[in-house]
Amino acid sequence: MNLLRPGRRVVAGRAVPFGEAALRIAAASPEAAWAVAAAVRDAELAGVLEAVPGFDSVLVEFEPDRTAFAEVAESVARLRVFRPHGRGRTFDLACVLDGPDLDEVGALTGLGRDGVRRALLGATLRVAVLGFSPGFAYLAGLPDPLTRVPRRATPRLSVPAGSVAVAGGHAAIYPRATPGGWQLVGRTDALLFDPGASPSASLRPGDRVRLHEVAAIGTPPGEEAAPAPRRAPNPVFDVLSPGIATTLQDRGRTGVAHLGVPRAGAADSVAHALANTLVGNGPDAACLEVTLVGPTLLCRSETHVAVVGEEPVVSIDGRPAGSGRVVPVAAGQRLQVESTGGALRASLAVRGGFDGPVLFGSRATDRLSGLGGGPLVAGDELGLAGPIGPMASHLRPGAPGTLAAGGRRTLRVLPVGEGADPWTTPLPAGPCEVEAGSDRIGIRLRATGPTALGIAEMASAGTTLGTVQVPPDGHPVVLLADHATLGGYPVAAVVITADRGVLGRCRPGEVVDLSPVGIEEADEARRALGRAMSDAVVGPFPSRAD
Repeated sequence: MNLLRPGRRVVAGRAVPFGEAALRIAAASPEAAWAVAAAVRDAELAGVLEAVPGFDSVLVEFEPDRTAFAEVAESVARLRVFRPHGRGRTFDLACVLDGPDLDEVGALTGLGRDGVRRALLGATLRVAVLGFSPGFAYLAGLPDPLTRVPRRATPRLSVPAGSVAVAGGHAAIYPRATPGGWQLVGRTDALLFDPGASPSASLRPGDRVRLHEVAAIGTPPGEEAAPAPRRAPNPVFDVLSPGIATTLQDRGRTGVAHLGVPRAGAADSVAHALANTLVGNGPDAACLEVTLVGPTLLCRSETHVAVVGEEPVVSIDGRPAGSGRVVPVAAGQRLQVESTGGALRASLAVRGGFDGPVLFGSRATDRLSGLGGGPLVAGDELGLAGPIGPMASHLRPGAPGTLAAGGRRTLRVLPVGEGADPWTTPLPAGPCEVEAGSDRIGIRLRATGPTALGIAEMASAGTTLGTVQVPPDGHPVVLLADHATLGGYPVAAVVITADRGVLGRCRPGEVVDLSPVGIEEADEARRALGRAMSDAVVGPFPSRAD
């Protein structure tokens, strides 16, 4: 959408840092935020990856090794931005208003169950912002009593696809099953996101939505279907046993967060990069991300693999094969990742990279949006993508991300705001414990010290990998690879880029310290990690161990 045309001028607000790799820009309205974000994307600024509009802000992500906060902020301030012209379309969506929170919303608003139904059916809603997850539209125009309905104190681990919800002054429809903190009042079978269509999202800002009630609906299109085994033209492995949540991951998707599509990609970016380097792949090659217990694979044609993590247990035909090194595998042999060792996840790379469906420029499997091939299933065939380069041999002892943390980890974070910033909240005091509900969308932490309770929710704004949100219950959630692109919970800090690989290693039950640092320490830690990874790989293959 080209917004540089005659119309009312939009002025971008003040930019503030959001970690070391992003900034937030204030905007006067959702329409202004959308216009500024579109202008940033159209300008194709060097090093800028994303421009995500929220209700009163724009999040701009950039590569800190290519550009800096001051350069991006100055470039955005120079852009000429105009509001778009034209009226949106109108959608009439069939629904059943019988959600599990309908009675609670009726009590909160004083409308009662039937009053909530009448209020929703009589409203003409307008798409204000698109985000959170693919096709998720924030709908403005609720009758006044419904605008005062808050988010849930603790978000649900899973909200069913097609759920009609209200919270924070807006209505919304969940396009697929995801975690969420909104109040559920109904359901619909409307198709709101189709990655094979153009545009992928059915709704866009400015569109109008009306709800009408029916007796019954079909199965929402975002519901999970039973996975069918993958087929590959020239398979290198057959999947005999898939392990626990083994997925295909590369470096993820960029440039589509404004549509609600997360970056996804490897949860432990350090293990992914080192595994690819060992077998001679480029940095974008897809690996298998292994969780706790890995797959058993039958080799179909001779190849080489490398498994990297915190001392994962790897075997070939039942004999130890070692990790952090290139391992030849012959046709007919069985490769097994028996466990991921000290970390929750490890990366398994094959020479040439694993093949898979490419959506929005990536083979990554994304739990939030359902993109990619999903977890492995028994009977899958795994093919190669290629091309390949020279192999290395092994990792030096003590390479980044290869030593078990011993049950306690430190995440260095950059605090966001100075207290008066409406998007922010304080960090909880003391260490936190990783909860069992953690996944690739976010790490749920149980604060062991004092927490700031009852914090008001905020206007939904863009989020990044490593964003530390604090819901009203006071227990932080650290956003991981498949995180929602917008969020309405207050933000305390952002994990520095050097420690984002640590996020993917955190196991339930481990203790995590959130350690505030300054921007200079964050920059030096990022550079130090880069130097350590460059020095970690010994080669060429075969080579004697140090």
